[in-house]
Amino acid sequence: MKKYFVTGLLIWIPLVITFVVLAWIINTLDQVLLLAPATLRPEAFFGFHIPGIGVLVSLLLILLTGLAAANFVGQRLVRFWESLLSRIPVVKSIYYSVKQVSDTLLSSNGQAFRKALLVQYPREGSWTIAFQTGAPGGDAARHLGPDFVSVYVPTTPNPTSGFFLMLPRKDVLELEMSVDEALKYIISMGVVAPVPGRTRPAEPTPALLHR
Repeated sequence: MKKYFVTGLLIWIPLVITFVVLAWIINTLDQVLLLAPATLRPEAFFGFHIPGIGVLVSLLLILLTGLAAANFVGQRLVRFWESLLSRIPVVKSIYYSVKQVSDTLLSSNGQAFRKALLVQYPREGSWTIAFQTGAPGGDAARHLGPDFVSVYVPTTPNPTSGFFLMLPRKDVLELEMSVDEALKYIISMGVVAPVPGRTRPAEPTPALLHR
């Protein structure tokens, strides 16, 4: 009975969690329709609520915004909108901080979260997976020098929280592992391992061995 019960749990837990996450996303995006006038909502045309219509509206709105911002007039409107936000003290700090992070993470030319690394954390001899986010900047770069990298060490099983570290480049091992594989490995607490043969053996560098 215990074996069958555990087998049933292994089948239902991923399904239930997937359903709950999708339901939360759909319900959240459906709230976008509350910003529209009552006469333009689906209830006014069909007489009942259609779950998921907010997802389509949100995707369409994002697509239209991207198309509009790709031309000269749209770029002028975006600059005008940002100039208005820059005059509001609190909003300015929040908006430009979020914009700088999102531009760095989502940019096709950026290097943030493009490499999975193997680092020693939280102590020497204890290894964990991290992601390269760039290089130290500002006054930190002046004190550390050019041979340092910035890394993000996520926590398990919630990778949205973690630690930001600046480590010597020689203490970082680059893995032949995609970011998706590394995230699965972290979230599963090491249960879902990457496909054998696709990850480079994690052998310590000579600099680490002689410490």
